[in-house]
Amino acid sequence: MAEDLILLEGMTFHGRHGTLPAERELGQPFVVSIEMRLDLRPAGTSDDLTKTVDYGEVHRLARSIVEGDPVDLIETLAERICAAVLENYPVVEAVKVRVAKPHVRLDGTVLAGSAVEISRYAATSP
Repeated sequence: MAEDLILLEGMTFHGRHGTLPAERELGQPFVVSIEMRLDLRPAGTSDDLTKTVDYGEVHRLARSIVEGDPVDLIETLAERICAAVLENYPVVEAVKVRVAKPHVRLDGTVLAGSAVEISRYAATSP
């Protein structure tokens, strides 16, 4: 497996996800980071965008998922983003997605945030 990475960090989108009615009604920010593992040598030696992943497209893909249909769990958002990256970019061998909700209130305490992070591998990867 390649050790090269493309990182998209701290992308903030507004979504209406969560299990509480207020989360669905008002919405809130979600912070998404994506790490894609792939061999960057072909792009690096050729200076050819078609030999890598256009991270502008990946940004738009993540935005469409987070700003799209509401779900209860940030785990679901992370899973959908991973699946979409692997489906749309066959050159990606593995993807790691972190979805965070800043300023979470639990039992009257405000946390700096909560997050999930998942990793998925292309079908051809170990």
